[in-house]
Amino acid sequence: MNYRRAFAPGGTFFFTLVTYKRRPIYSSPQAIETLRDAFRFTIQQMPLTIVASPILPDHMHFIWTLPSESSEYSTRWKLIKGHFTRQWCAKEAVSESASRAQKGEKDVWQRRFWEHLIRDEVDLTRHVEYIHYNPVKHGLVNSPCDWEYSSFMSYVREGICPIDWGGNGTIWEGEHGME
Repeated sequence: MNYRRAFAPGGTFFFTLVTYKRRPIYSSPQAIETLRDAFRFTIQQMPLTIVASPILPDHMHFIWTLPSESSEYSTRWKLIKGHFTRQWCAKEAVSESASRAQKGEKDVWQRRFWEHLIRDEVDLTRHVEYIHYNPVKHGLVNSPCDWEYSSFMSYVREGICPIDWGGNGTIWEGEHGME
């Protein structure tokens, strides 16, 4: 399959990454800290700005803005995924499928990720809201403010969102909701 990715130097992108077979790898503080280490490692080598994110047990969403001279998000994800996998597999036993073992891969991540180039402020707002509501959508908490591994509380501290935003479950009604 010839997959085409969107490239835009300095662009803002929405990403979805999923663990292999939806394993709940990110259910522990240790896994979250290992992922944070992978981001710190990568950002030192290839800067990026994280706009919003939630990390759920079996998948994650991020919105990044890249530096004006760069469109290399695939390389950044490769560094993050590789760093996390090496560190995580050193701590945790990870099985390997035959096809993955043949390619030198561990059963940590799905092979691909999904990206979307953010088009404008309305598109950005919709994706940030989707990200912040995602833990509620998946039944992990009753309100976005209750999910520890999200950028939502940063938005509250900066006065962008009220703390009770999304707590009533009605934000996805109407034509602007995301599925």
